[in-house]
Amino acid sequence: MMPFRMVCWLAPLLLPTLAFLFQTPAPPPHKAEAVPQTALITQCSIRNDAFEPGEELVYKLYYNWNFVWMAAGEVVFRVRDLGDRYHVSAHGSTYPSYEWFYKVNDKYDTYLDKKTLLPTVSVRSVAEGKYRLYDKLTFDRPKNTLTSLRGKSRDSATPSEYPVEPCVHDLLSIIYFARNIDFSTLEKGSAVPIKIFMDQTTWPLRLRYQGKNPDKHIHKLGRFKTILFSPDVIKGYVFKEDDKLKVWASDDKNHLPLLIESPISVGSVKVVLKSYSGLKYPLSAKVAPDEGSPDGTLPKE
Repeated sequence: MMPFRMVCWLAPLLLPTLAFLFQTPAPPPHKAEAVPQTALITQCSIRNDAFEPGEELVYKLYYNWNFVWMAAGEVVFRVRDLGDRYHVSAHGSTYPSYEWFYKVNDKYDTYLDKKTLLPTVSVRSVAEGKYRLYDKLTFDRPKNTLTSLRGKSRDSATPSEYPVEPCVHDLLSIIYFARNIDFSTLEKGSAVPIKIFMDQTTWPLRLRYQGKNPDKHIHKLGRFKTILFSPDVIKGYVFKEDDKLKVWASDDKNHLPLLIESPISVGSVKVVLKSYSGLKYPLSAKVAPDEGSPDGTLPKE
């Protein structure tokens, strides 16, 4: 049952961290290594110029085991307007045909300050097989603390307070934050530091900019001009030490995540954009319609 749980965790993080995969006992330190530069980008505040309320993105999740690709489920992202805040949400679930193997119904809701795109409240409701988790994070920015109301359900959850750094993000906020980074200021190989709080831990990570691909095929959507990223991963039972995560986003003002590819310890996964609506800008990165997948990397449907 673990392989599909890994697949479902891949979609909601999409850009910098894929923190749904971070189920290791503790984050090991990064190895010392040379990178061309560390980008001078603060995650404390950024202007939103990449998305708007009404945006809806649907991603399809595939898992490869023994050279067979299986369409396992979908994740839907939405953005709503609440006046001085955005309500962003992600709902991931398995297809009925897959639920005999492992049923997933996960919901994530985050409320973002419009001026900074930092989260004020984050709610995670997880139902994966027999596993249940409810975790509501309430951030107190002036005190640099947060309260986690955590348990198997909302009724049984108990509060705990944690110190956090001033500009820490949650699972969803960092996606929308990263979409607003000005990538034209980055050199290939640049590392953007990011920090996320999840499961009672702050995770220090880096998002590496790997350059551009002017003609990337996206299953059923067509060919796109793209930006390529490689987020840090944490070694554990999900990732091996040399595993590399790749994320392609549209090379236009939307910075729309189009495709994630990753090996994992028991196979490999792809998360592919299936449909989109309510974008702030036309998807100008698209350069050609879909003509099938000549490399046969995903099944025909």
